[in-house]
Amino acid sequence: MEHAPEWLNYSLVYLSAAVIAVPLFRALGLGSIMGYLAAGMVIGPWGLKLVSNVNDILHFAEFGVVLMLFLVGLELEPKRLWSLRRPIFGWGSAQVLVCTTALTGVALLFGVPWKVALAASLGLALSSTAIALQVLNERNLMRVPSGEATFSILLFQDVAAIPILALVPLLGIVSDADDGSSLIEGLRVVGAIVAVIVGGRWLLRPVLRWIAGSKTPEIFTATALLLVVGISALMLMLDLSMALGAFLAGVLLADSEYRHELETDLEPFKGLLLGLFFIAVGMSIDFGALRAAPGKVALILACFLTTKLLVIYTLSRLMGLPRTDRPLFTLLLAQGGEFAFVVFQAALGARVFSGKTSSLLTGAVTLSMLLGPLLLWLLDRYLAPRLARAVPQTPAPSELSEPQGAPVILAGFGRYGQIIGRTLAAQGVPTTVLDHNAELIEQTRKFGFRVFYGNAARLDLLRTAGAEHARVLVVAVASVQQSLAIIDLAQKHFPHLHIVARARNVTHWYALQDRKVAHAQRELFESSLTSARSVLELLGHSPEAALQTADQFRRHNLALLTQMHPHHKDEAKLIALSKQGRQHLKEQMAQERAEREQAERKPTGL
Repeated sequence: MEHAPEWLNYSLVYLSAAVIAVPLFRALGLGSIMGYLAAGMVIGPWGLKLVSNVNDILHFAEFGVVLMLFLVGLELEPKRLWSLRRPIFGWGSAQVLVCTTALTGVALLFGVPWKVALAASLGLALSSTAIALQVLNERNLMRVPSGEATFSILLFQDVAAIPILALVPLLGIVSDADDGSSLIEGLRVVGAIVAVIVGGRWLLRPVLRWIAGSKTPEIFTATALLLVVGISALMLMLDLSMALGAFLAGVLLADSEYRHELETDLEPFKGLLLGLFFIAVGMSIDFGALRAAPGKVALILACFLTTKLLVIYTLSRLMGLPRTDRPLFTLLLAQGGEFAFVVFQAALGARVFSGKTSSLLTGAVTLSMLLGPLLLWLLDRYLAPRLARAVPQTPAPSELSEPQGAPVILAGFGRYGQIIGRTLAAQGVPTTVLDHNAELIEQTRKFGFRVFYGNAARLDLLRTAGAEHARVLVVAVASVQQSLAIIDLAQKHFPHLHIVARARNVTHWYALQDRKVAHAQRELFESSLTSARSVLELLGHSPEAALQTADQFRRHNLALLTQMHPHHKDEAKLIALSKQGRQHLKEQMAQERAEREQAERKPTGL
């Protein structure tokens, strides 16, 4: 490989390391992140020395975190983000402020100067967005309360990064007089956020529509990458967080018709770049600094992890998280984060830190990121089962632990799902029933139904339920968000499954049509039509005429919804089509009623 270009050599090294290490560590039950970190340590400057330009690779690989937050933003519609405002700014600010205060106090007790203590604490209070969101996505926990709480605090940390970076230089030995630059900086921040919001709302969608019209898939992929790269470059020009800008852009496109195509196009790049980021973190561990002062690094690591564990666990109790969810929530937020490296670099440039202090802190944070996946493995292996057994509640429903082989999987066993389940049982059709409401499961078991406890939006649970071999998945859960999450998961990993879905309302029905779900039924539609037939019969209509009227309305309504579906995000167009459809139905029924009355008055026979 002597004459091969550098990029080819590095590609060979990175891909080989990942392909060998990640499957090995996953087979050992340690997770993919540990595999990436270990691969980085092996090929880095302190291992086989196959790679030397660690910082360049780390900066490039940070784009994986940016892509990840853009995709997370695509999952959050503005309304849902607004509903999370309290945990984001309430619990998020509490975590950052309390952790910073506690860590500063601990450092002062050890005689650290207050400026150094404060700057170090600001960096150590932050958590690893990359590791935490990767773990939440792998476990499909983004939509459960503990997952939303973790994400809310991580999002606040990204927002808080802006004032933290502005504060650190003010702690420097040399500080300029305040000449109004803070006000100008604030205006720049607001201007950048407004530009992203305005551009995302009124410019990006027409551009994406135009690109999609070219019917060139690779150009749409290039446009998706250009979008994220462009926003990241804008944020960097203004010294702001690339990840925050990408997240805002994702939120603004969350309810667009191109959301799923953007996700599909960017997901492979995100996965590869995140893996490269973790490899770069493993390579960046300065074993020289660790070897020179192992006691100091161990002391820093122990003090900051212990302090954050205590603070965040207390916070989880105040937030009312279930006891079984608290350890995972605590561990994900206790480890140091990649943004700490940026804070320490800023402190070094402002002469708050010496080079030695920066190396020690960086080493401690990197080790915490290395320890995080290992602690999670220990949690899953030893602590989580004990906590689950120790929770003083009603006897927990039986978990779905043994693989199932029924041809039908029924997710959701409320009033809607029970009717489906009872009908299938009457026909002798084997069905695997899943529900995550423990009280409902206990109640239904009294009547002889066998229901397994579990959230069908988890990939591992669907696999155990037999999704790889089943023929039909019935999604009868009440939550619209959970319903769509289950369907997205099933379509991605089990495309052979026929999906029958409950639609809570017309908006949900449109979302199911976006996902090409052919068998979607609105839960109240048929029962409402039956009631309408009863009313007509009570008013003197014959049963045949009432049935004919109901059938006509059913056909017309379905045709109208199909016609309106391409425009369901355009409110003005939707209202116009709805009014037009109602008028058309009224005229059509009036004409048929007149023809029927005329036929009834016409003499029969000669």
